[in-house]
Amino acid sequence: MLQNVAAVLVDGVNPFELGVVCEVFGIDRSDDGLPVYDFAVVSAEGPTLRSNAGFSVQVEHGLDRLESADLIAVPAGSAYDTRIFPPELLAALRRGVDRGARVLSVCSGAFVLGAAGLLDGRRCAVHWRHAGELSRQYPRAVVEPDVLYVDADPVITSAGTAAGIDACLHIVRKEQGPEVANRIARRMVVPPHRDGGQAQYIERPLPRSEADSVADVLVWMERNLDREVTVEQLAARALMSPRTFARRFQQETGTTPYRWILRQRVLLAQRLLEATDETVDAIAGRAGFGNPAALRHQFVRSLGTTPNAYRRTFRGPDCDPQAARPGAGRRRLTAPPAAAAACGDGA
Repeated sequence: MLQNVAAVLVDGVNPFELGVVCEVFGIDRSDDGLPVYDFAVVSAEGPTLRSNAGFSVQVEHGLDRLESADLIAVPAGSAYDTRIFPPELLAALRRGVDRGARVLSVCSGAFVLGAAGLLDGRRCAVHWRHAGELSRQYPRAVVEPDVLYVDADPVITSAGTAAGIDACLHIVRKEQGPEVANRIARRMVVPPHRDGGQAQYIERPLPRSEADSVADVLVWMERNLDREVTVEQLAARALMSPRTFARRFQQETGTTPYRWILRQRVLLAQRLLEATDETVDAIAGRAGFGNPAALRHQFVRSLGTTPNAYRRTFRGPDCDPQAARPGAGRRRLTAPPAAAAACGDGA
């Protein structure tokens, strides 16, 4: 049973990621009948640590406190992808796993687990901006850049920043059941489980290819994403045979015409969902998907979420243009009492 939790820090710790662990495991919610964890913050580099936000953290416990922890959490920090970590910390993490404890990383805390050898042969998550570097430094790790967290028990890794909340609540749900996790989430005013993955948050600007012979065709394709075209038609625009065009396109863009235009259509749909009040039907037409079902299919396949969920994520729950139509049901704009009452707990 999960009872003893320690968050271990090194210089440059990120306050938010540390705060996530403290909020889930370090708050006494016994007044609500929820578990109280024996929680401690541990330093791997002396009693005073610098945060990456310009203030210092005074820490009472040293690494010996990790020896009794059921869960050891490693929050993110500044330049964790380039620094060397204390050997004593890495050894303590390995001992923890050997005796049956779980370890959790939040965002770039995964680099600490990688340095300890705990990611070798395991699936893992990290912020999408660090995924390439984590793979380069630890080639035996199986980095999954599109997910919010990975449970490769006893090693749990989470993606960027708020994905640490998802991973912490997952651990509570796994150890103490969904009711406890849901009640903690309600107190924190966060969803107990988020759909999709971090693919929906990855910045993917329209690529500017260094293509030479197909450059003019790429410009035309970008401007005509709503049109159905064939390779033969594109080849004719490039004054090439279809076979030659397909080969040149692959060489100069690294993908096929079909995959290239599909990706641009998804990107256009993302921008329209974020920036306009157009309906999903209209966006499906403008982006060249033809119908909402096709748009939804490609959205789920590419981003792990639906168009409506994506719009709510980036524009809030009250942005549904359907609700503004005459005769549409009136949307409640006030928070429900349970959520309002919980605002003092971390809203």
